[in-house]
Amino acid sequence: MARFKPYSYDQLKLVPVSFERQILPGTFEATLSRLIDEEIDLSVFEARYRNDEVGAPAYDPAILLKVILYAYARGVTSSREIARLCRENVLFMALSADSAPHFTTIADFIATLDREIVAVFRDVLLVCDELGLIGREMFAVDGVKLPSNASKEWSGTRGDFEKKIAKMERAVEHLVRRHRDADAAGDEEPLRVARGKQIETLQAALEKVRGFLQRHADKVGPSGRVKKSNLTDNDSAKMKTSKGVIQGYDGVAVVDGQHQIVVHAQAFGEAQEHALLVPMLEGTRATFRELGLAEDVLAGAVVAADAGFHTDANVQYLDETHVDGYLADTLFRKRDPRFVTAERHKPEPVDDPARLFRPEDFRFDPKSLTCICPAGKRLYRSGQHNRPDGYRAVIFKGAKRDCGACPLRARCLTHPERTLIRQVTLFLGRSPGKPETCSARMKRKIDTDHGRYQYSRRLAVAEPVFANICSSRRLRRFSLRGHRKINTQWLLYCLVHNIGKLQRYGTSEGRSA
Repeated sequence: MARFKPYSYDQLKLVPVSFERQILPGTFEATLSRLIDEEIDLSVFEARYRNDEVGAPAYDPAILLKVILYAYARGVTSSREIARLCRENVLFMALSADSAPHFTTIADFIATLDREIVAVFRDVLLVCDELGLIGREMFAVDGVKLPSNASKEWSGTRGDFEKKIAKMERAVEHLVRRHRDADAAGDEEPLRVARGKQIETLQAALEKVRGFLQRHADKVGPSGRVKKSNLTDNDSAKMKTSKGVIQGYDGVAVVDGQHQIVVHAQAFGEAQEHALLVPMLEGTRATFRELGLAEDVLAGAVVAADAGFHTDANVQYLDETHVDGYLADTLFRKRDPRFVTAERHKPEPVDDPARLFRPEDFRFDPKSLTCICPAGKRLYRSGQHNRPDGYRAVIFKGAKRDCGACPLRARCLTHPERTLIRQVTLFLGRSPGKPETCSARMKRKIDTDHGRYQYSRRLAVAEPVFANICSSRRLRRFSLRGHRKINTQWLLYCLVHNIGKLQRYGTSEGRSA
């Protein structure tokens, strides 16, 4: 019969650990530790402490920065989990010198880091520039929309919240009546207690909504329309993403083209990115100017951004500030001859009876200026006008006799019960003699071979950064509330990305990191 060495878990072993030897050269933690100890000016943290003569000694900001950034690099954002790792994980013990900060200390440090994190981020940028990792030749702007610690069910306008209040008041009245009837009937104690808790919960929610309405007015967007507020985090926004509708923030970054260093980053509680290009580019200018690296870093550089940032105002801004920008519009791919055969690779469209007919479903002949609807009826030309952007448009309308008895009314009209006819506007191109707008010049510029090449570089510059942060570093959602804290968390993750670049390229660029 085979014999095996005996073993027992009921024993202890003392293991000597040298913290210095745990931090191996060339690793992320070694790069992080050296940066904080030798390169980052930690004097910016002095102002937050008032214990020169009285009070207990505070945890060193260097220790807190190391454990927080290393935790973020491993996808850990919970302050309780970070505190646990400082007690149980040898690498965290080594980085914190076994000081084991409490989770409340870590949470408070992150929550109040909004001022100092900008200075730390810029110090790391200086190191990146000294090592030659910032080329300043091409910058790509992009963003990622992530959910935050807020409930989208508690989003709405003032009118929506007033309806919620009325609904909850009716529910409370109904429960109170049932509670009284149950008392009179002598119902069992557990049922009465459960109803009482329901009433207390609804009343607390009522007070919460009422208090919110007293403190906040409706938010108004740039177009003058009322935006939805959020009860749990009013700085956040409801956003449409490829994964559905979320309540969260848009983390935007400006990335340098040489080694994908994030040179400027901000989080915004905005559903659309139209208004974010200008503050991001101005922030990039300010960062390089205040670091003494360049008076106008965008002068002579290429700036590329996707269609989410394309507006007439943004294109005009690039034109007025003499920035060599490449902003794609929503039809950029359709005009690209390389994508002419793209449609044949897509699955055959399914005939959706709920989908309304679009203008492209109407057969339009630009020579004879005639239009045939999906039902085969000819529409009459109602007029022609020139748009402010210089494009000509022709308006077609259906005849009442045709539209009234048409079997396709439900697919052609949004409100077939009250709309009589269908109207379609089709475009003929630019009006002769009209001056070319900034947007038209941008389209002509980006449609050239050089323009397509410059814009295609954006994909290789910006997208891997967000893949690294969201996939490798596991930022799936923002775990905090409020714009100030979310912006701090986004900067911390961008800082982790830049430190990873220093770990990889620092030595090869002429200086050990």
